[in-house]
Amino acid sequence: MDNAALPHDFIDLSEMAGRWARPSEGERSKVRWEATIEEFKVFYEAVMPRLDAILGALSDVPSDKLDPAHRELFYLACAFAEAAPHHELYRGSAKVPFSFDARRFVPSHGEVDTAAPNPG
Repeated sequence: MDNAALPHDFIDLSEMAGRWARPSEGERSKVRWEATIEEFKVFYEAVMPRLDAILGALSDVPSDKLDPAHRELFYLACAFAEAAPHHELYRGSAKVPFSFDARRFVPSHGEVDTAAPNPG
């Protein structure tokens, strides 16, 4: 993906969003499975120092009223939450040690947009 449109205060993370931010869990998982040790490190070091600001910006907007830029920021936050353990705990490995291959896990909900309003 090309650089993503993020809120102005987070424009410096556009390249990270362009690579990592995806609307569904399955799409984000695919990015993680293909990531290298260096990519996990660069992503972690770019986003971690900004995490409080990212979560603060997202807390100011109701989840069912996210504009496109905040929606992209939300996807970036989701990607970070899912990728951080690979850097922190697994030495940058895309695989979880002593576990089954994560590609075997197929969510029963399919490819659902993470930010889509819950109809229930």
